[in-house]
Amino acid sequence: MAVKVYKPVTPGLRGMTGYSFEEITKTEPERSLVVVLKKHAGRNFYGRVTVRHRGGGNRRFLRVIDFKRDKRDIPARVTAIEYDPNRTARLALLTYADGEKRYIIAPLGLKVGDVVMAGPGAEIRPGNSLPISSIPVGTVIHNIELRPNGGGQLVRAAGGSAQLLAKEGDYAQIRLPSGEVRLVRQVCYATIGQVGNVEHSNIKLGKAGRKRHLGIRPTVRGTAMSPRDHPHGGGEGRQPVGMPGPKTPWGKPTRGYKTRRNKQTDKYIVRRRNQGGGR
Repeated sequence: MAVKVYKPVTPGLRGMTGYSFEEITKTEPERSLVVVLKKHAGRNFYGRVTVRHRGGGNRRFLRVIDFKRDKRDIPARVTAIEYDPNRTARLALLTYADGEKRYIIAPLGLKVGDVVMAGPGAEIRPGNSLPISSIPVGTVIHNIELRPNGGGQLVRAAGGSAQLLAKEGDYAQIRLPSGEVRLVRQVCYATIGQVGNVEHSNIKLGKAGRKRHLGIRPTVRGTAMSPRDHPHGGGEGRQPVGMPGPKTPWGKPTRGYKTRRNKQTDKYIVRRRNQGGGR
């Protein structure tokens, strides 16, 4: 996929880049795999804002994606590569031999007409899904399960890839995109290859309107507020924040402050992402 650079005929187009969409082969989603997506504007079921700066944006439909790949040992042909407004990756529309259609995350290099399959006997090539026990060490993978038959949860964003480092006993060591090395059970499934749309990180929105189209509202800097509204507010001059370290709007330390509290899964982390070895 190439990045499209716009001619700066207006101030908003200066510096703006977008997708060329040259890999997209179908513009309308599959009707049978689409459900209505209700917007919540960052609010929980109590109606309270739990994620700030959300709201508005274009109307979207949710594509039902097969993260489990539980249709095993049945070949499927890629009939289309589609755009998904709900994620950074592209989608591949699969048509199985029995006529059923499903969406999967499109890996890099997957094209219309290719045949993919899920199961222990599948070949080691992009788009095929296998248990980790059947994948050779050193293979690049994505859409990794954390629990057997729980569906892929790890490495699903555009350009993401993990690497299978080692196998020992019932577990395998996988290096995630953050550099973290984690233990995952070998009975869990993973998909071969790197997630497509690798140029996504080079896209520049260029203007505030494109941010609003994505459903993201404006953010005000804490240093631009008053002391009663933010810990960074007030003061004379433009010193960084006027305190030893930055804080959230509610006074909690941030940037470097450890927020991980899930001790139950600590035993599965071989090396943390902030201990070096990241990419």
